Amino acid sequence: MVKTDTSTGPVLRAMGEEAVLLELGSLEDVLLVHRALAASRPTGLVDLVPAARTVLAVTDARGPALAAVGTWLLATAERALAPGAGGSTVAVEEELARPDVVIHVRYDGPDLRETAELLGMEAADLIAWHTARAWTVAFSGFAPGFAYLVPEREDETIGRPLEIPRLSVPRTTVPAGSVALAGTFSGVYPRASPGGWRIIGTTDAVLWDDAADPPALLVPGGRVRFVQVVA
Repeated sequence: MVKTDTSTGPVLRAMGEEAVLLELGSLEDVLLVHRALAASRPTGLVDLVPAARTVLAVTDARGPALAAVGTWLLATAERALAPGAGGSTVAVEEELARPDVVIHVRYDGPDLRETAELLGMEAADLIAWHTARAWTVAFSGFAPGFAYLVPEREDETIGRPLEIPRLSVPRTTVPAGSVALAGTFSGVYPRASPGGWRIIGTTDAVLWDDAADPPALLVPGGRVRFVQVVA
């Protein structure tokens, strides 16, 4: 059941008795494959967790057998990544029908102007770039409710994804609700914590609520739009 030859495509790794890890070549592959997996998820599967280069599938005694999960992961990944496949049509339709999560942002972050200067922009241009596109939740991590967001399209003006360097010295405390950039990602800190991302704004949105179902406001595969508000 476990495939380990990385030269021929997606790779399976056993993760104990109730999980299988699917390794992929890039974050772009993860987005495509996770979308297709979510659309064909077997009944009883406990969890499906994307990361930067992997997707973890978790089952248990009441769910599908581990061997069957591995077969499903590989077959679905190979279909989704086949030339011209473009992922699952059903998943794309469901994604487009799902309403975007709107996060209202005050673009008052301490790193806004410096970050814009690093990118050769004015602060207003960086704000416009951040609000002009939909963002996709690629995966979650770091802290409960923290989502790694990727833009759905490149900026037509610069013709490439923006690459934002992290702070050379991380902050010991980043306030909850800080809207930040790092690498090719955007994110919102759900709670006060250390961090090295560049803070460009703040929001009052609640990213994690133990009483909600699901508790995370932003879940993998979801779409997000940032809207500027004046403090």
